[in-house]
Amino acid sequence: MQNPPDPDDPHAVERARMVLEQIERRGVVDPRVLRAMESVPRHLFVPESFQTSAYEDAPLPIGEGQTISQPYIVAFMSEAIRPRPTDRVLEIGTGSGYQTAVLSRLVRHVFTIEMRPQLVEAAGARRWWLRRRGRSGRMDRLVCRTWNRTCGSPKILFCHSDGGM
Repeated sequence: MQNPPDPDDPHAVERARMVLEQIERRGVVDPRVLRAMESVPRHLFVPESFQTSAYEDAPLPIGEGQTISQPYIVAFMSEAIRPRPTDRVLEIGTGSGYQTAVLSRLVRHVFTIEMRPQLVEAAGARRWWLRRRGRSGRMDRLVCRTWNRTCGSPKILFCHSDGGM
C-alpha cells in the first residue's frame, strides 16, 4: 500500500487492496503508477449498476459494447510507456475516461479521442459530477469538444488537459 487509506473515502481500502493484490503482486513496480492507481476512484468511471464490482480484477461494461479495462491492464499499460512528468500522451479511445484519469497523474498533458457519442456524453458528465464532489483532482481542466458527421468525421471527444485530466 502506497498511502494509508483515507478514512473519509469509503472506497479507499478497496483501491489500496486492488493495488496490492492485483497490480503490485503481478509486477507493476513504478511507485508513481501505483499511487495514481490508488488515487483514481474507479467506481466513478463505471455505470452505477457496476459500481459494487469496480475494484474487482475484471473489465466491466461501460456502454456501446465497450468495457473499462481491468485495473491491472491499466496499470501495466501506464507503466509500459514509462511516463515522465513532462510527457504529452495521446490516447485513442477514451472509453470511460479511467485510463485518461490515471495518465493525468503521471504526465503533463493528456489528449484523448473518443468517437462513440454515448461515451462522449458520459465522459463530459463525469467530469462535472466529479468536480461538484471535490474529487476531480486534475479533471477540472478537461476540455471536451465534439464534431458531427456533417463535417465528415464521427462524433469525437477531444480532451485536452493542461497538467492532467
